[in-house]
Amino acid sequence: MVRFISAHRERWGVEPICRVLQVAQSTYYAAVSRPLSARRQRDEHLKLEISRVHRDSEGSLQGFQRKGIKSHVQAITEFLDQGPVLFPNAIILALSPRARFTQTRGEKPGGDVKSCEAGTLRIPLPNDGPKAAWIVDGQQRSIALSQAQNKSFPVPVVAFVSEELSVHREQFILVNKAKPLDPRLINELLPEVDTAFPRDLSSRKIPSELVNLLQTSPDSPFQGLIKRLSEDSRIAVITDSALIKAVRNSINSALGALAPYKATPENPADVDAMYRTLVAYWTAVRRVFPEAWGRPPTESRLMHSAGIEAMSLLMDRIMSRAAPGTDLLLHATESLARIAPYCRWTSGRWAELQRDWNEIQNVGRDIKLLSGHLARLDHMHAFAKVA
Repeated sequence: MVRFISAHRERWGVEPICRVLQVAQSTYYAAVSRPLSARRQRDEHLKLEISRVHRDSEGSLQGFQRKGIKSHVQAITEFLDQGPVLFPNAIILALSPRARFTQTRGEKPGGDVKSCEAGTLRIPLPNDGPKAAWIVDGQQRSIALSQAQNKSFPVPVVAFVSEELSVHREQFILVNKAKPLDPRLINELLPEVDTAFPRDLSSRKIPSELVNLLQTSPDSPFQGLIKRLSEDSRIAVITDSALIKAVRNSINSALGALAPYKATPENPADVDAMYRTLVAYWTAVRRVFPEAWGRPPTESRLMHSAGIEAMSLLMDRIMSRAAPGTDLLLHATESLARIAPYCRWTSGRWAELQRDWNEIQNVGRDIKLLSGHLARLDHMHAFAKVA
């Protein structure tokens, strides 16, 4: 009864629910304010630890689990409480090295005995300090399990032994690669894990690392402006996935400004050179378009995902024609200044595109139109003198 009222109080209010259920409000409030029993406190302490993804006070990435989805947890809880059911999928745990396995003596099971052993797993439950285990996959199922009334069904568990956060992150990424996990979360975790990933994940690691540097480095024009799942920022306006995609395309394109610095069979990738190129170009963008920089996408299409991708394609043209030894910031500033009078990021109408500034959307057609227009402007004015 108490749990039902708590689950629906935000929608209906405590007083109307209690009136319909003929329960005194004082009874409900007394129940929710009652201190936890010794048994409940012990259960809370022994709960498996969920390592939420977040940034600490110094900006370092902590944890790896996405934030719980309340509606999903509620749906699982209702499923578990509806009757005799099987628990949906196994929970994957990382056990503390203090866990001990004792093989059973006597007759061995038939079949492939090399793949399994029968025995007893003993998991010590500490009174304080590190938890007995960490949830690598199945956090929402675990929360639902703690809230379910039906506690009688068995829960399948797959576990490995490790206290290393990097190992937990690695397994979390690999387990969720084939599941509908937010790619933005994987992108944030990739730079924190030093391991060999499948090719599709490996190709995302350097772009993710570069975007992390752009978000955190004091010399970056993007510092603090990139929206990430691990941060709740009021000033962030650029979606991290848009910038990661733009960087990745520049690296992989044969004509990309970052392509000369990617790894070869003889040499590793020159991430520092990539970062310097990005900082020089985007600092120039901020300098040439100050009225459009740092504003929400609804107020500036330069900060919109469509603008970020189109301007990144323009970066490939501009930065690729810089001669060795050129001042990259000056080169980019002069090139962008030539086309600035024809750009409409915050007001007006793109004459050649026949689009108002805020009609540009993050769809392939609009990005192609905008990037093509910027390329033509650059071609027309590339060698004109800056006023």
